Amino acid sequence: MEKQFRELVNIVKKLRAPDGCPWDREQTLFSLKEHLIEEVYELVDAIDKKEIINIKEELGDLLLHVVLHSVIAEEENYFQLNDVIKGISEKLIRRHPHVFGDVRVKDSRDVMINWERIKKDEKNRRSILEEIPESLPSIQKAIKLQERVRTVGFDWQTMEDCMGKVIEEFEEFKNAVAAGNYDEIKHEMGDLLFAVVNFSRFIKVNPDEALRKTNHRFISRFSYIEKRLADKGLTFDDVTTEDLNILWDEAKKQGL
Repeated sequence: MEKQFRELVNIVKKLRAPDGCPWDREQTLFSLKEHLIEEVYELVDAIDKKEIINIKEELGDLLLHVVLHSVIAEEENYFQLNDVIKGISEKLIRRHPHVFGDVRVKDSRDVMINWERIKKDEKNRRSILEEIPESLPSIQKAIKLQERVRTVGFDWQTMEDCMGKVIEEFEEFKNAVAAGNYDEIKHEMGDLLFAVVNFSRFIKVNPDEALRKTNHRFISRFSYIEKRLADKGLTFDDVTTEDLNILWDEAKKQGL
């Protein structure tokens, strides 16, 4: 494995060499952000679909980004790949004192509480909410906020209480819609979504994953409608909403 890793590093360095690839040579430490995000989502998609071959391929693409970023950083005298590896190794040991030290934990909740405490000390954070990336997608950021405050005991005690908050926020949202105040509707929609995310986290259902699966189901069912219409030589202009709902129910009965 060590030999293969060195070979990968040498390939990347060759791509960055004067006689290498023009595109790779043009990249900077800051130009690859969108490509990196795309690769992460492609990996997540492969994981969702349980496509083992694609998971392996996408992990390779992600590893390429780690190496490429590190090689570029070395060229600019920022840091070296060895620094990246050394840093993550030391961090893993430091943040797992229950494995590499004499700290005792009961369960994964204790692990996360220790992790955040150690991280807070490392970063000299004034608030446990500091250093949550601004660029995180809103659902992921909501989860991160809720998980952070959970480590200091700011969380619902029962599922019923947490569900009660969702119902409360939904009623406030309905009232805002009835009043027709756009700013208030937007405000209450945000509160409702935050409460739903919180409930999802409380019952250990990842809301982002749940929504991705709903999106996939929607695509499958709507594609079924399009195919059925095409088979009949029809377009959407030829059918009613009721006709479409019948086809939608057919798709559901077929397990789509």
